[in-house]
Amino acid sequence: MARSPLFGRRIHIAGSIVEDIAVATGDDVRSARDLVTGLVKELVRRGANFVVPVDAEPTRKNDGLPICFDWLVWQAIRDNLSRRPPEAPGPLAIAIQHHKSEDQIPAEFVDLWDELRSSSLVQIENAAHWNMNSKRMEAQARFGDILVPLGGTEGVLFLANLYHDAGNPIIPLNLPLCPENTGARRLYNFGLTSHQTRRLFQIADNGDAHHWLNRIRFPNRQPVPERVADLVELLESLERPRAFAVRLLNPDLPEHADVQDFFDVVVQPVVEGELGYRLVVVDGRQAYDHARIDEEIFAKLHRSSVVLADITGARPNCFLELGYALGRGVPTMVMAREGGSLPFDITTLSGLHWSTKGSADERRRAFREHWNAIRNRPPIVPTEPLIS
Repeated sequence: MARSPLFGRRIHIAGSIVEDIAVATGDDVRSARDLVTGLVKELVRRGANFVVPVDAEPTRKNDGLPICFDWLVWQAIRDNLSRRPPEAPGPLAIAIQHHKSEDQIPAEFVDLWDELRSSSLVQIENAAHWNMNSKRMEAQARFGDILVPLGGTEGVLFLANLYHDAGNPIIPLNLPLCPENTGARRLYNFGLTSHQTRRLFQIADNGDAHHWLNRIRFPNRQPVPERVADLVELLESLERPRAFAVRLLNPDLPEHADVQDFFDVVVQPVVEGELGYRLVVVDGRQAYDHARIDEEIFAKLHRSSVVLADITGARPNCFLELGYALGRGVPTMVMAREGGSLPFDITTLSGLHWSTKGSADERRRAFREHWNAIRNRPPIVPTEPLIS
């Protein structure tokens, strides 16, 4: 099987089931759980990774069925480890826990958790001593690339806002697990207005997101395996995460030819061909989502996964955009042509001073090495609570 576009991307399946069995029948719940199990199985097979909370597992009073899906996801991950491509990047799962998590793990999942937590497949992240669900969700959203909500209430909407603000896709499932005006069903109905669908997710090569949202309506007659297949196909059709390029664009300036060559020969082949991002350049030649070019630039910059800031030529607009990226805390790689003069505040950042000499392979190797060195660099001013 060819490498999936989901290879290495972190999927966050989140939601819950309403207590009222008149809204979510036992059959509805069991069907949803079969869907989640089948989806995780296919995602593991494609080399995807996951974000999964570690917490208690409350059950419904009427029928004893689990309200949440987290331990179902953990179980499906463990059961399908043999399907994972050996070259898939890790960790397979980011486990988000809080200070009471270990005491709340259901007895039937203790052995499963002990097996996974002691392996290199799981990276544990702590939401400190926060008991507030919002703080745990902020930790979850910080690591997730794609949100797949089903059921739920205000928590799902809070998560969706976090993912949207980060520019990450949201794929809401219209399953009868909650009332239509709450949770994932409210998100789904929001997206049915065609001009709003692209705010939930976008399809590669300007594909039709509204068509896809209608395709995952999932009528009761549709078998679970077909639902899983449609959902996986949609996830694989999503627009890749954005790498926003801050760079010299004026062809009349003397440094332009070198900058253009660097992006053509080094940056784009590595960032798009190897790392799986879509390189975004706003130079007035693309279709606009906004009325003004400044709005277009900052909207795309705001919701990019990474920023590649080349400040060769020391243009004021580049410094403005670089400052915005650093202030927002977007992972940012600073670059400049070797030998250029840079302001003091920029020289203190570890940056790539690229050369116009050497082979394409040598120049790409230098880019990769610097990327790997700084990709997890913390923000200049970390966001820290006053008290936890």
